[in-house]
Amino acid sequence: MLDALLLARIQFAANISFHILFPMISIALTWMLLFFKWRYNRTGEDYWMNAYRLFVKVFALSFALGVVSGITMSFQFGTNWPGFMETVGNIAGPLLAYEVLTAFFLEAAFLGIMLFGFNRVSNRVHTLATFLVAVGTTFSAFWILALNSWMHTPAGFEMIDGQAHATSWFEIVFNPSFPYRLVHTLLASGLTVAFLIAGLSAYRWLKGDRSRSVMAGVKSGLWLGAVLIPLQILAGDLHGLNTLEHQPAKIAAMEGLWETERGAPFVLFGIPDEEEKTNHFAIEIPKLASLLLTHDLDGEVKGIDAFEGEHPPVGPVFWAFRIMVGIGFLMLLVSWAALWQLRKGREPSPLLSRVLVGMTFSGWIAVLAGWYTTEIGRQPYLVQDVMLTADAVGPVAAGTVMTTLIAWLALYAFLVSSYIAVLFYLARNAGAKEQSERGVNAHGPRVGPLIDPMSTPRGAEANA
Repeated sequence: MLDALLLARIQFAANISFHILFPMISIALTWMLLFFKWRYNRTGEDYWMNAYRLFVKVFALSFALGVVSGITMSFQFGTNWPGFMETVGNIAGPLLAYEVLTAFFLEAAFLGIMLFGFNRVSNRVHTLATFLVAVGTTFSAFWILALNSWMHTPAGFEMIDGQAHATSWFEIVFNPSFPYRLVHTLLASGLTVAFLIAGLSAYRWLKGDRSRSVMAGVKSGLWLGAVLIPLQILAGDLHGLNTLEHQPAKIAAMEGLWETERGAPFVLFGIPDEEEKTNHFAIEIPKLASLLLTHDLDGEVKGIDAFEGEHPPVGPVFWAFRIMVGIGFLMLLVSWAALWQLRKGREPSPLLSRVLVGMTFSGWIAVLAGWYTTEIGRQPYLVQDVMLTADAVGPVAAGTVMTTLIAWLALYAFLVSSYIAVLFYLARNAGAKEQSERGVNAHGPRVGPLIDPMSTPRGAEANA
């Protein structure tokens, strides 16, 4: 039987899994929108603005779903996890408030100008609005990750009568894992957006759309992915070394190492068995885990045996880590191979286009796998070495949690499928709108493409 604790964990995992999909798009997508706008300002070529107009709709939809899905998590703090705020609310509350005050308000204030203001304000003001929304989304990630990182590597506080009280906000925000987690997450957002842009643009190409904005989207996405994935591999390695220092039990689960040893092997594949404490059908590379984690072939790596009773479930962490890494190397292969095929102005082949379409949401898979690795890897703690997850769960009955969990899962499945369908619908119809605009502009002076299809252009002022 599933108890209330496990059901509450599953429900929160479902909510955060759904929510994180959309900020991971909106964070980096605003910077790509700024890039498209910058290229339009520099060249005066309409196809850059057409690319902006398509993906600003993607951003608007992603932003809306991200905001709405975030609200449900705040309710769960009060219903399913009241012990969390009772114990560490003095830390978590201000950090969440800082995110709202410095980030969300900035995004919300300039979002309307970015979406609908191209022909209503000057070009400089519209570009500035896009920049400020991009800054806001990044600041939002900064504060949320500061809190999440503090839960993994808490610092700058003291416990008084069972409650955490801040002693240094600088140490709280810039806790030991925060810089690594922030860089790793921002790069993950960039890679998610890179393949989203390339995939939707390749879908347009497969549908016969040969407008210049299609190739601009394909190449921009691929170049972004090709540049970021090596940086992500390096950042991931540094993040892993930081995790080894502060959360060695998580590393042991990720590597599937059951016993502490020197010259530990890297398990490429295996089926972890917690009862027998072994990996069935294991394929190992001798001493590679020690080399990667300690930079020494004979370096010592702690195994699960060093954390008896205080280690995360090995199977989920082991597999989530390998899925994340596997998707990352697939991104490297696809982006570099695609750019090689497209060199010297060549057109994408049908095979390449289908591969890119298939990779459209690959970033989501990698993000979720990475999120499960880090969050399940923290168990049994909610705040590392400070608060057990079991100590934070509320008194809600298991049957009640199960009912709401089923309802949320059904709703999330519907929303995700609808979101994906709408994105491909927008991509499919973007070419027809571009052709219509080119037909109109062919009979008169060129005007800037419209962000708001119901507005009227202001001629030269819109392009000033």
